[in-house]
Amino acid sequence: MNAHHPKAPAAGLPMPAGYWLLATRWGGRELSLLLPRRALTVNLLLLLLLALVATAALGLGSVRLGPAEVWHALWGEGPALHQLVVRELRLQRVLAGIATGAAFALSGCLMQTLARNRLATPGIIGIDNAATAFAVASVVGTGIALAPPAMSLVGATTATVLAFGLAGGSGTRGYRFIIAGLGIGAIAGAVTQLMLSRVAIDLANAAFPWTVGSLNGRSPGATLLLGVGLVVGLALSLRLARTLQLVQLADPVSIGLGVSLRRVRRQGLALSVLLTGLAVAVAGPVGLVALLGPEIARLLCRHRGVPLLASALAGALIMLLADLLGRLLLAPLEIPVGIVTAVAGSPYLLWMLLHPSSRSQP
Repeated sequence: MNAHHPKAPAAGLPMPAGYWLLATRWGGRELSLLLPRRALTVNLLLLLLLALVATAALGLGSVRLGPAEVWHALWGEGPALHQLVVRELRLQRVLAGIATGAAFALSGCLMQTLARNRLATPGIIGIDNAATAFAVASVVGTGIALAPPAMSLVGATTATVLAFGLAGGSGTRGYRFIIAGLGIGAIAGAVTQLMLSRVAIDLANAAFPWTVGSLNGRSPGATLLLGVGLVVGLALSLRLARTLQLVQLADPVSIGLGVSLRRVRRQGLALSVLLTGLAVAVAGPVGLVALLGPEIARLLCRHRGVPLLASALAGALIMLLADLLGRLLLAPLEIPVGIVTAVAGSPYLLWMLLHPSSRSQP
């Protein structure tokens, strides 16, 4: 839900507009909770759309299945061919798409909130490219023994530390941090291309999907690790939700309300780096999802809060829909999901750059 969680009104006070009140008794005590109607409705709508697109992704392809056949196959019923197609060939890809999209978008929402700038996504400030460079280094055999997921986390952390160091005292605020990240991303991208140009063609082909973003043939182990990291990251993010909402205020105001800005930014950035690194380890750099997911969530929620859960759901929906389009548009040829999201998201990014008011704080 949206990150705005006001306390329930005391007895006799009027109900605030736009909220539902849930009340119950537990152990002789009256417990109540206010739920924002629009945020709850948006999250349920996004969840429903995600289920519909996931069903379509499981059913569409060279072997086409209806929704009923898909659900029967998921439960281990129906013809063996249907079960093979759904459970063995397509389910892992769908799960990878949901997890990576949610992780990228949640990471972007955290980064934008901390920087109070909608351009400050992990992809824009170089975290994606650095994580990709380190992951490719492990794939092409540069003498580094760590697995791609671990290496991508190292790369994401390295990019963040360098961006902070180059930004000096400005931290995540202002365009110095973004410009430093752009430079780091450009260097990381050049290093990736250099590594690919100096290895055998077979190794370069194996590492190529990491450079453009793809959900084809993803490792179940990496997807499982991302799923665990996503659950933990989402839980910790929701725990920070009220504080993140206060961080959007001016620094003196936030400090006056008792917020430890250094601690909150450190925790938020750590979660963003973790989610980005794990997502890149599965799908490669699909960073524009981190830009589009939070934007769609804010547009739908129409609230000044931090739409963490809505961002994650919107990101998962974007990633899954982009992968489905990439599989179907030029079938039997496949367009990597990173290219589809780049084509869809680049015009919006250009619009943001040409309209300074759109870059204001989330």
